[in-house]
Amino acid sequence: MKTFNKSMIAALVLGTTAMGAQASSWENESKDAWIDGKAETVLLMNTNLNNFDINTDVKNGKVMLTGKVNSEVDKELAEELVLSLDGVTDVENSLTVVKNTDMKKHDSKMMGNDTESDLTDAKITTVITTRYLFDSEVGGTDIDVDTDNGVVTLKGTVESDAEKQLALEIAKNAEDVRKVVDELTVIAE
Repeated sequence: MKTFNKSMIAALVLGTTAMGAQASSWENESKDAWIDGKAETVLLMNTNLNNFDINTDVKNGKVMLTGKVNSEVDKELAEELVLSLDGVTDVENSLTVVKNTDMKKHDSKMMGNDTESDLTDAKITTVITTRYLFDSEVGGTDIDVDTDNGVVTLKGTVESDAEKQLALEIAKNAEDVRKVVDELTVIAE
């Protein structure tokens, strides 16, 4: 009888341990699926990228980007957008830059030498706006972000001085930002 009891206890302990491991595995898979959904959404919402040519896979919080983009700026933009998401621990950017030579010639004739600057400004604006939208402490829809030659101008309303400082710091910390002009107004509610 003692052997039977010990066997039952051992089986229960092993079963409980296995269930705990399965629950932990399920939790990690759920978190990865949640991150994958957020990454797909942020890429889809960005008008500068063709989300249908970018694939995301997530394992333990690390996002792997594969597919095709039109430029190095697009490649960096995709990585920056995904890296700014909560829960993302790292980004492996394996996107391939596919250059359309006809489009490149057309763009350079139409835009002159300002093309790179305009693309960088668009990237900066998109990254900052996205960070505001995903930060629960900043009213991202109430802040207008405008970028010209790396100078970011923030206009709109915030609810406190702390929110204003956070918005300014997020903008200052974005890559390629040279200066931030503060035109935010604190409104008391």
